[in-house]
Amino acid sequence: MTSQRFTFAFEPRFRRLLGVIGVRPDTAWVTIDDTWFTARFGRFRVRTPVANLADVMITRDYRWYTAIGPRGSFADRGATFGTTTRAGVCVCFHEPVTALAGRLVRHPGLTLTVEDPEALAAAIQARIDAATTDDGAET
Repeated sequence: MTSQRFTFAFEPRFRRLLGVIGVRPDTAWVTIDDTWFTARFGRFRVRTPVANLADVMITRDYRWYTAIGPRGSFADRGATFGTTTRAGVCVCFHEPVTALAGRLVRHPGLTLTVEDPEALAAAIQARIDAATTDDGAET
């Protein structure tokens, strides 16, 4: 598989607010290749081996105050890199990752509001499936 890059879906009404905190199209993206999964969101970053990807799902229709910007959830300790209320990709990890508060808080999941959530979810699922096959487990 080759490296793939995904851009965030910036909802126009939140673009200026996100720009104030340094989140712009040139500073917000997701890449995945055969080795690494990387998400950049302004000054926030998540980088983890593809082998750490456990599950992926598409979620939709968020409230703006829970979805826009770099967010953490008290309910499930997940993190969000959000630019739209329409849809996102929730990535679950085998080992929690750092995303928001340095190394103080580790997140078991990360939601990313990219332009093409179906394509990102498919790319992640393909890596998960490949890792399962490589480990000798049945798919």
